[in-house]
Amino acid sequence: MSNADPLLQPYTLRHLTLRNRFMSTAHEPAYTEDGLPKERYRLYHAEKAKGGIALTMIGGSSVVAPDSPQAFGNILLYKDEVVRWLQELADDVHSHGAAVMIQVTHLGRRTSWSKEDWLPVVAPSPVREPAHRAFPKAMEDWDIERIVAAYADGAERVQAGGLDGMELECYGHLIDQFWSPATNQRDDEYGGGLDNRLRFAFQVLRAIRDRVGPGFIVGTRMVCDENWERGLSRAEGLEIARRLVASGLIDFVNVIKGHIDTDEALSHVIPGMGARSAPHLDFAGEVRAATKVPTFHAARIQDVATARHAIESGKLDMVGMTRPHMADPHIARKVMEGREAEIRPCVGMGYCIDSIYGGQAACIHNAATGREATMPHVVAHTTGPRRKVVVVGAGPAGLEAARVAGERGHAVTLFEAADQPGGQIRITAGLQRRREILGIVDWRTAECERHGVAMRFNTYAEAGDVLAEEPDVVVVATGGLPNTSFLDAGEELVTTSWDILSGAAKPAETVLLYDDNGAHPGLTAAEFIAGAGSRLELVTPERMLAPDVGGTSYPAYFRAFSEHGVQVTINLRLESVRRDGNRLVASFLDEYGHRRVEKRADQVVVEHGTLPLDELYFALKPLSSNLGAVDYEAMIANRPQAVRRNPEGRFVLWRIGDAVSSRNIHAAVYDALRLLKDV
Repeated sequence: MSNADPLLQPYTLRHLTLRNRFMSTAHEPAYTEDGLPKERYRLYHAEKAKGGIALTMIGGSSVVAPDSPQAFGNILLYKDEVVRWLQELADDVHSHGAAVMIQVTHLGRRTSWSKEDWLPVVAPSPVREPAHRAFPKAMEDWDIERIVAAYADGAERVQAGGLDGMELECYGHLIDQFWSPATNQRDDEYGGGLDNRLRFAFQVLRAIRDRVGPGFIVGTRMVCDENWERGLSRAEGLEIARRLVASGLIDFVNVIKGHIDTDEALSHVIPGMGARSAPHLDFAGEVRAATKVPTFHAARIQDVATARHAIESGKLDMVGMTRPHMADPHIARKVMEGREAEIRPCVGMGYCIDSIYGGQAACIHNAATGREATMPHVVAHTTGPRRKVVVVGAGPAGLEAARVAGERGHAVTLFEAADQPGGQIRITAGLQRRREILGIVDWRTAECERHGVAMRFNTYAEAGDVLAEEPDVVVVATGGLPNTSFLDAGEELVTTSWDILSGAAKPAETVLLYDDNGAHPGLTAAEFIAGAGSRLELVTPERMLAPDVGGTSYPAYFRAFSEHGVQVTINLRLESVRRDGNRLVASFLDEYGHRRVEKRADQVVVEHGTLPLDELYFALKPLSSNLGAVDYEAMIANRPQAVRRNPEGRFVLWRIGDAVSSRNIHAAVYDALRLLKDV
């Protein structure tokens, strides 16, 4: 791509020159330590700067006061010690040519009182937010005074930290909770007409300007249309944007459309797999045209072509590719170097967001993201001897192992029993809405080809086939097979989720689907069955449906279940299945009522994870130098494996992914990366 590429043109925001139009919008990966952006946080953002991005926005919802406790690892901007860590982060990002700003907020009702200092949650009115479930206290005059001052204090710390600017979070948080009729039911000078509802926002902005001066860059990430009959209308949202711009108190607008008080609502603000590309981009362009202010936006702008269109068409000044930069922090550099085809794609799975609430953000298929201190985004070429590596299995684990070994410069042979790569990912893609997940396979296949990996499909490799290659390293990534062994009886009568999604079995007229996995596989099969027109009852032994599917991912499944009238039953554990004429009878245990429940259907589908397909591994184990052992201490400490348990062994042997135990895609690629990066 030539230098005429719109994405590569510099952009000047007041005094700040941004080297191109790529940015990562604010999000909180929960990488803080003690609420501070220490090494892990810094390295995560510095990697994007190394990758050529122009602007990285840190601190998704950095909080300014103790009564706005962390909801998901937020930076505690009310601590003075934060300045030191902001300075280190800013220096690192700047050293690689990028700018860095921070998002600042008070969460208002969007957090919990039972954290940190156990202070009451506050909001304009005592309207509960369903997502975070706190009942807020209506703010008093002294609450308003101290929180306005806290915003100014936070801004002063940001400026002292050497950052290039800041934005106020105004969607679903305290400032716009005052704006929205859905959350502001006050009858004083802060409620009622738009002038009153804007009063708090202008107090905050003026206090910030008084503290940091007119030259410091301050913007808003703001909702301009809550797309909600009881919320902020499009007309009022645009009017608010116009008034903020006309005040001269802000320098840019980062556009949001929608509301986020429920998981269903949030799933449209942050659209995931199966949603259309860039659904709010045209609206962001309307905001830019109406306000004539520098405009940023990010919502499922996943590919470079869409980003290029956003800039070239004049809809945006800076284009947010936030989740894509978690998948590949080097997007900008690859565009500059004419290597767009090598960009690791974001497949929209939402694992990055969903995993935050379980601990810390992780990309479903980039195990280096968030682990920059130990895992490489660019695998270095070996400085040692070129080795012969054999990988068996072309699911995500095997493809990643082959890719990493190939990038290291080794001679790699990949065996796969099927006629094409992908393993369980290809089964998942049997549901049309989730076909985007194939990007995980397609990218790795292309990378394997680029690195000269010899891929042999339609080959069910046995020990002799592997030994014939005279390998130095063998990686068994044969995956697993559906586990139905938990049944006391009737194992031969059930259908698996694999059978349904692969087309090996068609959904019957009435179907019972038993999900004792609690993750995507069961819901994927259920959506497929419901869409096929079956009368479906989804049964789980859990106290809730799919506990391992996160808040931005499950709404798409639930919408399908609602549309097709799927019945959901919790708290029943499947024990056995028997035949009764032309139908099947499933026997369940209700552990709470100490009773057994029987249900009849034409078909019983089971999702209970997988059992390892490990015959090859155990056939090769006695011949290996390490006898299959992995030094976990070395793995955790990021040291190369050096296990030698069999002096006669001719090769190192590892098994990874579901060939070890039933886990997920991220676990599979992480296994592969941390073992093969040092070979």
